[in-house]
Amino acid sequence: MPTLVFDGDCGFCTSVARHFEKRSFTPLQIAAWQLTDLGALGLTKEQAASQVYLVSDQGIFGGAECFAELMHIQGDWFHRLIAWGMRLPGNRALCAWGYRQVARNRHRLPGGTPACEIPR
Repeated sequence: MPTLVFDGDCGFCTSVARHFEKRSFTPLQIAAWQLTDLGALGLTKEQAASQVYLVSDQGIFGGAECFAELMHIQGDWFHRLIAWGMRLPGNRALCAWGYRQVARNRHRLPGGTPACEIPR
């Protein structure tokens, strides 16, 4: 079963992870990195603290690529089309930029708290 590894100290990240857990067409396990055996998933603490990850039989996907893979594993044509679009060369860079912007400002987003702010 794919595992979505997220920052359990961040309210925004927790809300997003729970959204995917409830609405995923494919069974999905969510795991706060702070409470997970990261070594068993092939991740380090530094990696997990830096971005969200999806760990599956297909590999380890981080950041924007994590969300593209989440779309891909849904299995229906609509979500696979979204994943394909996210992975196009120009869109891939745009999605990565967008992911970094959301991550940098997650403490300002719904569910975010000052604890969500990434130290500079």
